[in-house]
Amino acid sequence: MNPINSIQDALYFAFQREHWAELRKSVPLTLSLAELEKLRGMNEKLSLDEVTDIYLPLSRLLNLFVGSKQQRGLVLDKFLEQKASPGPYIISIAGSVAVGKSTTARILQTLLQRWPEHPKVDLVTTDGFLYPLADLKRKGLLQRKGFPESYDMKMLVEFISAVKAGQKEILAPLYSHVTYDRCHDEHQAIRQPDILILEGLNVLQTGLDTPIDTR
Repeated sequence: MNPINSIQDALYFAFQREHWAELRKSVPLTLSLAELEKLRGMNEKLSLDEVTDIYLPLSRLLNLFVGSKQQRGLVLDKFLEQKASPGPYIISIAGSVAVGKSTTARILQTLLQRWPEHPKVDLVTTDGFLYPLADLKRKGLLQRKGFPESYDMKMLVEFISAVKAGQKEILAPLYSHVTYDRCHDEHQAIRQPDILILEGLNVLQTGLDTPIDTR
């Protein structure tokens, strides 16, 4: 049975790997083995065949979504007689610890930025939005580090809102896995990307006091 019926019919679709791989539709593999070795995490076994079968169809689907969003934006801007909106398409990647979120995010970033329609793809991890260690200790949240309440959600929401609004430059906080703390003097500059990939434990968390809309 063809799993693709109507997007309104189901929240999820199930695919056999062979069928999913066919949806690549001859999209060329632009990733070399040397590049893949740099992108995958420690102790992760990911082959070029898996990139071809799994990630290339996904990059094609996302490219179609991004193109559709860009076209809708052009139509709306023309109707409103305004300049083109610089807001990016935002992709959120969530999951538990050590499931390959970072590798998935890095591979998608590399593949997506090689499509000519959206060459500028930025990747931001939510680690930088963890409260500083001093604040976690003061709030009694050190043992809850990584849980939703240990993140500065106000800062994260304001960051996403600024990116969506198309501000020319927004600074994202960085996190050090050496000190296990937010970097106080280093930031990642986000300058109007075509696509922003947001990766972290809780980016799709629901039931928060301040919901995040990354559509």
